[in-house]
Amino acid sequence: MSVKPGNEPSQQVNGGTDAIGSAPLFDDCGRPVPAIGRRALLAAVGATAVTSLAVPSPAAAAGPRRVPSGGGSGGKPPRGHYLIKGAALVSVDPKIGTQANADIEVKDGRIVAVGAGLRARGAKVIDASRMIAMPGFVETHYHMWSALGRNFVSTGFEYFAAKSATVAAYQPDDFYDSVLLGLVECAGAGITTVNNWSHNTRGPEYADAELQAHADGLVRARYSYGHRDGQPATQPIDFADIDRVQRTWFGKKSPFDGLVHLGVNLRGPGQLANFHLEMAETRKRRLPVSVHSGQGPTTAVHAADIEKMGYLGPDFLLCHALPFDEADRQAMVRTKSPVSFSVHSELRLGTAGGFHGQLLRMLAAGITVSLSFDASSLAPINMFESMNVAWNLGIPYVGTDTADLPAVVFRQAIEMATINGARALGLDAVTGSITPGKRADIVLIRADDINIAPIGDLESTVVRSATPANIDTVLIDGRIVKQDREMVSHDTSKVVRNAAAAAHAVRTRAGGILTPASSQPPRF
Repeated sequence: MSVKPGNEPSQQVNGGTDAIGSAPLFDDCGRPVPAIGRRALLAAVGATAVTSLAVPSPAAAAGPRRVPSGGGSGGKPPRGHYLIKGAALVSVDPKIGTQANADIEVKDGRIVAVGAGLRARGAKVIDASRMIAMPGFVETHYHMWSALGRNFVSTGFEYFAAKSATVAAYQPDDFYDSVLLGLVECAGAGITTVNNWSHNTRGPEYADAELQAHADGLVRARYSYGHRDGQPATQPIDFADIDRVQRTWFGKKSPFDGLVHLGVNLRGPGQLANFHLEMAETRKRRLPVSVHSGQGPTTAVHAADIEKMGYLGPDFLLCHALPFDEADRQAMVRTKSPVSFSVHSELRLGTAGGFHGQLLRMLAAGITVSLSFDASSLAPINMFESMNVAWNLGIPYVGTDTADLPAVVFRQAIEMATINGARALGLDAVTGSITPGKRADIVLIRADDINIAPIGDLESTVVRSATPANIDTVLIDGRIVKQDREMVSHDTSKVVRNAAAAAHAVRTRAGGILTPASSQPPRF
């Protein structure tokens, strides 16, 4: 992320620390950035919050107060044998295409067959005659540890200020409640795969809390282990703990049943010696990498430079990419490296400008562009809206250097939200399209709702008209997690209640402008 004008600091000196104290503010690559000055931050959130930014309090380092049990209903829904009948189909598989009437057989978590007039002995029939079937959405950049902080922001106190005021105010069980909130919301919104870009990994107990949420969340995911917000840029991320995580959570006794895989997120080449060290350790472990590539000219990370270092490739995901030039784009094409494009975040924080032009150029070049949210305080967890905005803004401008570029079409918007995300996470053989042999990550959308009916072109309907409120059914890995518009995999009231209590605790510890009006957490 870059910095939006109006959030710059007063009296910033010495690489992000001003004369009043020693607590710098950091962007999402761990670089000191001009987000808000210490004097302004003191006035906004209080001295206690500011002095706590750099190091966790003893309470925050003490580990979870409880063993998280999740918001589940007592166990995982079974992987059943289902026959989805009569759906209007947006398959995102070029061989299958869109079909006005199609059936989908699902068994043991896998898509068995797609076609008209299917029969499947012993299968439970799901009547989809008034629904649109499509693959689950794949999100590629979401800082889930702060999902419960979506409404910590306010006028004059936006993303970087709110993040900086609260990074050390979370305890491990708050991370658990936040990540589970994000996962359950994602599932309800038809997002069946997510890249949890954990860029505030404050210690082993925090990583464990997030991973326990993933075990309880039932959403396909990459967990991208990263640095602690405020960690010195010359200090590598904790590879010893990454090894522990790999043994404990991804070994023979893994609770994920194949749904979650491990990656890392790195701060990029700003501190070149440390970046080389981290990349060497990452390559040794054969882990996929995610890196912020910047939204402003002063925070730019250039793909052409990283290609020269020998690091780009299909397992190296760059996010934002607004400052890319033609050399960067060609480097991405040559190495088949993917981009995560956070539509709302690029608009709000993209000081490099040229949102639509960069998107058009990347797509025209053949780069794998996927969609993402960045943070819940920057974007709604709504892939329909992300597609819609990308489509609406994705047009060439007359009289500019984009004039001859092709506009974004509906199919591209859907691909960015599904199969391109799967490719970006190395999961395109697993998910991202409704294809026999792939895992059954499927969304059923009500086509008879007032904001959708009457349907015409299916791809246009999905991009322009549908919202999460229209989702009737969601399957993840062959499990029905949402049915008849209700989450059946989790007790959502419990998830919300726990997240609200955690948010209240975080705000209380942060103090200042975030201090809750009542000392008692809200009741739901």
